[in-house]
Amino acid sequence: MTKLWVEKSYPKDVPATVDIQKYLSINEIFDKYSAQWADIDAFISLHTRMTYRQLAQHVQAFSNYLRVDLGLKKGDKFAIMMPNCLQYPIAIFAALQAGLVVVNVNPLYTPRELEHQMNDSGAKGILIIENFASTLEKVIDKTSVKHVITTQLADRVPGFKGALINFMVKHVKKMVPKFNLNVDATFNQALKLGAKHEFQQVEVIPSDLAFLQYTGGTTGVAKGAMLSHRNIVANLQQMKASILPAIDEGNEILVTALPLYHIFALTCNCLAFMTFGGTNLLISNPRDFSTFAKTIAKYPFTAFTGVNTLYNGLMNAPEFKDIDFSHLKFSVAGGMATQEAVANRWQELTGSAILEGFGLTECSPCASSCPYNQRQFNGSVGLPLPSTDMKVVDEEGNEQPIGQPGEIWLKGPQVMEGYYNRPEATAEVIKDGWLATGDIGVMDENGYFSIVDRKKDMIIVSGFNVFPNEIEEVLVSHPDVIEAAAIGVPCAQTGEKIKIYLATYSGRLNEQEMMDFCRTNLTNYKVPREFELMDELPKSNVGKILRKDLREATPQVA
Repeated sequence: MTKLWVEKSYPKDVPATVDIQKYLSINEIFDKYSAQWADIDAFISLHTRMTYRQLAQHVQAFSNYLRVDLGLKKGDKFAIMMPNCLQYPIAIFAALQAGLVVVNVNPLYTPRELEHQMNDSGAKGILIIENFASTLEKVIDKTSVKHVITTQLADRVPGFKGALINFMVKHVKKMVPKFNLNVDATFNQALKLGAKHEFQQVEVIPSDLAFLQYTGGTTGVAKGAMLSHRNIVANLQQMKASILPAIDEGNEILVTALPLYHIFALTCNCLAFMTFGGTNLLISNPRDFSTFAKTIAKYPFTAFTGVNTLYNGLMNAPEFKDIDFSHLKFSVAGGMATQEAVANRWQELTGSAILEGFGLTECSPCASSCPYNQRQFNGSVGLPLPSTDMKVVDEEGNEQPIGQPGEIWLKGPQVMEGYYNRPEATAEVIKDGWLATGDIGVMDENGYFSIVDRKKDMIIVSGFNVFPNEIEEVLVSHPDVIEAAAIGVPCAQTGEKIKIYLATYSGRLNEQEMMDFCRTNLTNYKVPREFELMDELPKSNVGKILRKDLREATPQVA
């Protein structure tokens, strides 16, 4: 019944299913499209262009180095720890061509977090940008890592310009702490050494792992989601089918500000846009909104992916007014709830509606998206992608009726193989082939899904369920509020009460004014009782506001 409601809402030129067996591996897709789009720019970084032909040449050389010079074997784990730069896609595709399993690492990890991920994954080698090599130095002797390749930000920027950028980063901005590591080679040295060998394709089958993508999952410590070539290939096919009717192949430029080490940009930007002959415009530091805005102003970009905080921050940059949005066709959001006030302002200023989607690391990541032809933000995360089933269930796993909230479960070929070496954790989230997402949502009469909030973030006030997203949505509509986060704190009278952390444009907080504003927009039990002003709320590597960090920093006394 659910499937019928969904299928009737698909655009007529989007199929309900896709052929997930069309390609055996990501490598087969890369070989096909890097040849088809050989003379198109694949990536742009620091105003340096790399065509698909050049990408393929570098990929073969680096793959040779990993396989021949380092002696890494099929199935070995290879870590990559750097921000968005031209070396990143080269390394990803090269490792996959060598039959390795890519372990993406957040370069802002602490030594403890890095040690955990290296040991949990069993990574044998790592490519790391020098800026964070001192972190690796502190823990490498306690890990399985045997081979280290270092790189600098502008290593693939030719000539004097690249050398100058690297000099400025290291010696003027002092962004590279001293480190002492036994380094096998620098990235550029590795390319030269690998180019001397004859390229040999390593046979990869659909069930082979492509990525160990680390996530907090629905509960507990960071776990490696095992994403096979089959999982990723399926998700690429699903995304391509859902948007292809609106794509001008070979002529799309996508702003890639989200980090490639995160599953959103990895699959949706780096991998999926390759199949369109698209160009990824890489932004190495999206938190510098001024430089970010100046950079993208130089290009006729046609697509933009981001999260709520990224859209909001960019619009608040003074340089935003100088950006030409006349070529922009798609603005896609995911990763966290997109607030209506942010979406409406973006559309007003750019003329492009934000199309929200839903996904998790555990499903490669995309599960649903708003149709490509939607012209107005509607607060939903759209329809399940082709070959994907989604449903809303109660605590016992029974499907909920239309409009009734419950946990979203999904099923499809993009759902992970499981958590690496964690069968118990896998069994907690995969139930009879369905992935229990931990997200509370509803489905409407047309098959559109909307996310209410994370199950673990729900606040219970006097027995009533309160979802932080709703409170935050109201507060950010206040003209002085930049961002807000709601958490529950113990209360002797009501069990929990709502506390708000927020940042304001004025840098001031009038608690009574904020409370009165909430009272006009929310029922009484949803009105926050405490407010705290911050310069900036804590965020993850992709800009999600970290409520758990706020909870941990808040005294839990009734």
